[in-house]
Amino acid sequence: MDDTTHTTDEFVIKGIAAAPGIAMGPAYLYTKQVPRVERKPILPDEVEAEIERLNAANARSEKELRKVLAFAEQKLGSDSAKIFEAQIMILTDAILMGTIKKRIAAELINAEFAVTDEVNKYRQMMLASPEEYMHERARDVDDVVNRIIRNIRDQKLFSKLEGASIIVSETLAPADTVIFSRNQILGYATDLGGVTSHAALLSRSLKIPAVVGLHSATKQIKTGDFLAIDGYAGALIINPGADTLKILQARAERFLAFEQQLAGIAALPADTLDKKHIELSSNIEFAEEIVFAQLQGSEGVGLFRTEMQLIGRAEYPSEDEQAALYAGVAEAAFPHPVLFRTFDVGGDKIAPDGQHEENPFLGWRGIRVMLDRTDIFLDQLRAILRASTRHNVRVMFPMVSTVTEVQRAKALLKQAMEDLKRRGIKYDTRIRVGVMIEVPAAAVMAEQLAAEVHFLSIGTNDLVQYLMAVDRGNDAIAPLFQPFHPAVVRTLRHIVEAGHRKNVWVGVCGEMAGDPLATVFLVGIGVDELSVIPPVLPEIKKIIRSIKLKDAKRVADKVCALHTEREIRAFLSSIIKNKVPEIPFDL
Repeated sequence: MDDTTHTTDEFVIKGIAAAPGIAMGPAYLYTKQVPRVERKPILPDEVEAEIERLNAANARSEKELRKVLAFAEQKLGSDSAKIFEAQIMILTDAILMGTIKKRIAAELINAEFAVTDEVNKYRQMMLASPEEYMHERARDVDDVVNRIIRNIRDQKLFSKLEGASIIVSETLAPADTVIFSRNQILGYATDLGGVTSHAALLSRSLKIPAVVGLHSATKQIKTGDFLAIDGYAGALIINPGADTLKILQARAERFLAFEQQLAGIAALPADTLDKKHIELSSNIEFAEEIVFAQLQGSEGVGLFRTEMQLIGRAEYPSEDEQAALYAGVAEAAFPHPVLFRTFDVGGDKIAPDGQHEENPFLGWRGIRVMLDRTDIFLDQLRAILRASTRHNVRVMFPMVSTVTEVQRAKALLKQAMEDLKRRGIKYDTRIRVGVMIEVPAAAVMAEQLAAEVHFLSIGTNDLVQYLMAVDRGNDAIAPLFQPFHPAVVRTLRHIVEAGHRKNVWVGVCGEMAGDPLATVFLVGIGVDELSVIPPVLPEIKKIIRSIKLKDAKRVADKVCALHTEREIRAFLSSIIKNKVPEIPFDL
């Protein structure tokens, strides 16, 4: 499928809506200089000077980031600015920097290569992951490395623009997003990136329209081109005509009116018109995101990705370190629940002791790794239990495919409980346990798995990928990644019905949960909870509060009777426009 639509004088590049808003103005093509690093030998008597170059570059990089942090705190608040604290932590990581210095001395290599090669080990693990959010974190790590290299070489940082512009770039690091905002920025458009990127999150906080995932924008645009950016529909229009500008202006007015409607919705319950309550929670990976999620109306954390604490580490965190993190998250979310997903690592996914596999998508990952590495698993289970004293913590096992895996994981959880009991440490003796339904085998066996646990959480990203046999990161077959394929919607209904037959709660935590087009259908098949990225919470809640459960059930019946994704999308779009006529999304 071609993502570029051509007309006589204008053409449209479709991407991913990352930050809402509509803007028009001249393009500024920002080509970020990525340093080329080569391995160069040094003499033994040059080692001390080379390490000093690294120390000076690190100090300068930290000083720069602290300035960015201070500016971000002033402009965005301390919670959004935490991103830069995480980058500073990489610079000040004594183990990582100690390893780099040892390599300089032992291998007699230049500082640039030692930094790049050492950090690249973690970057490659992140990029090999099938999860888009891991790719985004890899780009954040790139930014830190590039900053160090630039400062080793004493190169200047560009950040000054003349006049109002729409920034067009291959990618934007968090620091780029904040620094550029000191100029008169109208919008951001990038070839790479997704809605979970820190640049996207910062753009939303800064209220600057952004479209990401455009693939080829930098190849088709030059500085000075007149652009229109639609941060709602995820479109970038090059040389828009008068008719297009008129349509965009009308859309901007509609969205402004809709956003004003959403202003007071965060404090309201996610109840249908006939009083069916849907638990609406958020997917997060850092404790600092909880405050923003709560402001958006989140009732809790439906997915906390615990493996994010492994980034840049040479070893797994200790039980005490994990317990402190999890307790902080549980306290911040109280009295609402937090679902801690145990480490989803393995294969080429980020892990301190990861191993290369030819096909990591079908390899040693998730619960498979933890059941083989019971020492690591028990540390994490004890840490999660220690954070459960306020009775709002739940534990969730990823990538489950057999009942035996669940039984073994539960046995280890029981062992962790016994360990804490012997140590006299308190925990929730009735902690709720669940599994993620992400592979077809788990979907087929949903009722049997439900008999073993308190809840099921459907990870639609992987489930769709495996059901459709489509790598969603492969552009050549991207159109075949169809969340509304008849096989997918029928499988989702089967999972929910199977769970309810065993009286267990069923939630959805994949991207489909945050897709407005899917909301009525998911409510109609009986989903108990939707866990989404925080920025879309108000829109999803608005839809839930505009429908009746009985009507949603009829919609779900119709959806499951249709034969193509095109039919399903068209039908659901018509339902949304009928039930929520004020919603301005192009569904």
